Amino acid sequence: MTEADAFFSDGEARTPAAHAILERLADVGLGYLTLGQPLPTLSGGERQRLKLATHLASKGGSYVLDEPTTGLHLANVQQLLGLLDRLVDSGTSVIVIEHHQAVMAHADWLIDLGPGTGHDGGRVVFEGTPAELVAARSMVTGEHPAEYAGA
Repeated sequence: MTEADAFFSDGEARTPAAHAILERLADVGLGYLTLGQPLPTLSGGERQRLKLATHLASKGGSYVLDEPTTGLHLANVQQLLGLLDRLVDSGTSVIVIEHHQAVMAHADWLIDLGPGTGHDGGRVVFEGTPAELVAARSMVTGEHPAEYAGA
């Protein structure tokens, strides 16, 4: 997409709308996709970020993302976190369902459901900041941000 962005941003082929779309794709960490790439070749996380990119032009509102880091390299996770920060800073509400340690450690507020999965889950077992979760290491989830943060 980098070549396509350069093509549509300058010269005779300058197309501001195409350039804006390609910038939004890069903002959500999808700059590596190729033009014309079929949707079935994208992971669930990539499709979710593609949908997010289509909505970035609108103002306000809220987003609920389910595992948006699926398949992302750590560098792209950091880029996605930066984008989510910009959305929150602009007044958008962002709710992320995620297990990625970097996302958990970066969150403003965490809600942990459990204590297990399936029939053993579904109850709020923790609610608070990542630092409070790390301090409550008696819970399994608290170990993960602690490991990421090096605490």
